[in-house]
Amino acid sequence: MAIDTSQIKELRERTGAGIMDCKIALTETGGDIEKAIEFLRKRGIAKAAKKATREVQEGIISAYIHPGAKIGVLVEVNCETDFVARNEEFQEFVKNIAMHIAAMNPQFLSRDSVDDETLKKEKEILKSQAIESGKPEKVIDKIVEGRMKKFFEENCLLEQPYVKDTDKSVEDYLKETIAKLGENIVIRRFARFQVNEAIN
Repeated sequence: MAIDTSQIKELRERTGAGIMDCKIALTETGGDIEKAIEFLRKRGIAKAAKKATREVQEGIISAYIHPGAKIGVLVEVNCETDFVARNEEFQEFVKNIAMHIAAMNPQFLSRDSVDDETLKKEKEILKSQAIESGKPEKVIDKIVEGRMKKFFEENCLLEQPYVKDTDKSVEDYLKETIAKLGENIVIRRFARFQVNEAIN
């Protein structure tokens, strides 16, 4: 059966699970929201959202140097306990995030971290492009909104398709890891270096 986007949206709002997880849960349960919530709970995915408010004071900083030593990444990922920080699966997650950053070159952590000036500039460019292409005035704002979504997906780490599994976003991968390890996990900050790259 075809799953309606409004059902996915509702399930996401109620569980905090990723889009693909919601889609799978709804497909598995024939579009029944309550059963889909139960399905996600059983898989531990819905728990991840509830952990998001818990404090994170432990974690690790990991470095990744791409073969050829032309690109390097430093990333800090926090968790709640030193026990999880030393966990192999947590360390593997941090390493994967560093590799993703090396490959996909995100400019921001999340859409909330995009500064106002960049947002304003991007919207102006997209609006000009829409006007130039002869789009009617009444649809221009909708076009800009759609293209901004694409901008966030391309430039914000959490919204980028995860490089090792493009069916899910980095945020989906993060939530899956939270569910598996049973602690809140936060990607705190990152820096990507490339030989000869201009410094802002």
